[in-house]
Amino acid sequence: MEESLAKNGFLIYRIRGVSMQPMLRQGRDLFTVVPKGSERCKKYDVVLYRRPSDPYVLHRIIEVRPDSYVILGDNCIAKEYGIRDEDILGVLTSFQHNGHTVSVSDWRYRLYSRGWVFFQPVRIFCKRVKGKLHQ
Repeated sequence: MEESLAKNGFLIYRIRGVSMQPMLRQGRDLFTVVPKGSERCKKYDVVLYRRPSDPYVLHRIIEVRPDSYVILGDNCIAKEYGIRDEDILGVLTSFQHNGHTVSVSDWRYRLYSRGWVFFQPVRIFCKRVKGKLHQ
C-alpha cells in the first residue's frame, strides 16, 4: 500500500473489515486516499494509518490534540489515542458506495461526517447496551 501510494500519488483500495460501516461496506466499496502532506489533519478527516497490531487501518479523526489525534472507526466503540502525524499515511478524498462516487468535499458527506461524530456518544452507549443484552 505504501509503495503504491508513494509511486502513484493516490491509492484506490477495496475496503476490508466492518469498522467503517455504514459508510463503507466490506468487499463492496472502494476508497481513494492521497498521501498526507506536511499539514496537520483535521477533525472529521478519515485517514489511513499504521498501528502495531494491524498493518493498515482506515478510521475517522474525532479529536485533534497538539501532538496527536483521537481516532475512531464509525462502527467502533473503542477510541484510539496517541496516533501521531508520522503514523498517518494518507487522507481519504473519495469513496464509492453502492456504485456512486462520493467526494469528501460534497456538502452531504460533510454533513454526514459531522453528524456521525456529534452523535458518537449516543451510538457507543447503544452498542454497549445491545452487547450487554446479548450476553
